[in-house]
Amino acid sequence: MKENSTMKQMMEEERPYEKCARFGASNLTDIELLAVLLRTGTRGETSLSLAEKLLHPVFSQEGILNIHQWTLEQLLRVKGIGKVKAVQILCLSELAKRLSKATAQTGLNFSTPSSIAQYYMEDMRHGRQESMKLLLLNTKTRLIGETDISKGTVNSAVISPRELFVEALQKNAVSIILLHNHPSGDPAPSRDDILITKRIQEAGMLIGIELLDHIIIGNNCYVSMREKKLI
Repeated sequence: MKENSTMKQMMEEERPYEKCARFGASNLTDIELLAVLLRTGTRGETSLSLAEKLLHPVFSQEGILNIHQWTLEQLLRVKGIGKVKAVQILCLSELAKRLSKATAQTGLNFSTPSSIAQYYMEDMRHGRQESMKLLLLNTKTRLIGETDISKGTVNSAVISPRELFVEALQKNAVSIILLHNHPSGDPAPSRDDILITKRIQEAGMLIGIELLDHIIIGNNCYVSMREKKLI
């Protein structure tokens, strides 16, 4: 009986491989693609059922985007996921982000908000906390540096113009762009977002460093304060 169960599990795990070989990877479901990468299951758990647990956990309805949400600690608590599989999944998530960013880089233009938002989208839209990036630009509007400014709530109590411009002056930047994410997925600027942006803009005018834009990243969408005429 045990041998029959093991054989059945092996046959089930082989199906996505056969399907891919015959029809191509584009014909596999999200669960089947992940099952192929997981390779094998564990006792009483096929790679397909493990993949389904990871893509459709009871606490989230985001499907394939859940890959970006798992932490190492959470993965290790899933029955059938050991350290090797957990690391594989984390690496898959990071590889997906880097592929998306590399694709967006071909059209990157720091004078175009949509181009900037697309380039940083995968880095920032999956964050569970708000975080802010500072982009430093030269006279030709080319990137000369970027740095993470804060993690947590982006408001005037956390972000001070002084720390932004110390960084900008050290790198001889002539202009800056701010980016931050909204974990809710809605990029609409809050009152705090607008207030801190105006403070930074005013401080920059005093020392000769222009704030070109403040872009808020949502879930596959963005808001440019420059486009909305908020700065």
